[in-house]
Amino acid sequence: MDLRWSPQQISTSLVRAYPDREEMRVSPETIYQSLFVQGRGHLRADLHRQLRAGRAERRPRTVAALGSWSKVPGAVSISERPAEAAEAAVPGHWEGDLILGSNCRSAIATLVERATRYVLLVHLPGAHDAPTVAAALAATIQTLPGHLRRSLTWDRGTELARHADITLATDMAIYFCDPHSPWQRGSNENTNGLLGQYFPKGTDLSRHPAEHLAAVAAELNGRPRKTLGWDTPADAMNRLLSDPDRPTVATTP
Repeated sequence: MDLRWSPQQISTSLVRAYPDREEMRVSPETIYQSLFVQGRGHLRADLHRQLRAGRAERRPRTVAALGSWSKVPGAVSISERPAEAAEAAVPGHWEGDLILGSNCRSAIATLVERATRYVLLVHLPGAHDAPTVAAALAATIQTLPGHLRRSLTWDRGTELARHADITLATDMAIYFCDPHSPWQRGSNENTNGLLGQYFPKGTDLSRHPAEHLAAVAAELNGRPRKTLGWDTPADAMNRLLSDPDRPTVATTP
């Protein structure tokens, strides 16, 4: 829980660690019940805050409010993105977005590789206008090997109005989601939700140095993921870097 693993991640990892010892296992529901039902003191409060939602009671999911969108000159629609990207079968296809701080004055750019769910956090200590974001993303993407620069999918935010500059610098194709369609970047949306544990809404994101962003990304990349057969994104990415032809397990957005 201190590493912010979900109850399902904890439960499944225990099965893998102790395959022949049933007494060393606990179901996800048991973990939830121990947090939400037992006790009313400080221990319970400290533990439930480690859950991704940070709530003291379980609530059904609701549809998030749809945000506004704006047109981006020269944007290429996601409908033209290669099918291999949608299927997350071929590595090198990324999804990206900004998470915004208080009053939208600060931001962090997030990148998620679809096949491995590997996360990169891009430091934006000052502005997050189009030229700044383009330069920061290009610098980050240029650290990747060529076979991991196939495409990037973004929403319609004007912060990516200079997308052509990124493509010119990295040779990475960039596609844009349809309006009001966050599910078209499912991996990135999920990751941004996880990042809420580290960067709560309404805070000044510029206060987090690049070293802290790297540490947060490393922690996320070290979590076992159901969609990877309970491997970690770091494991999956390391396999790609050591053997680009080796397939990566990925089953859901």
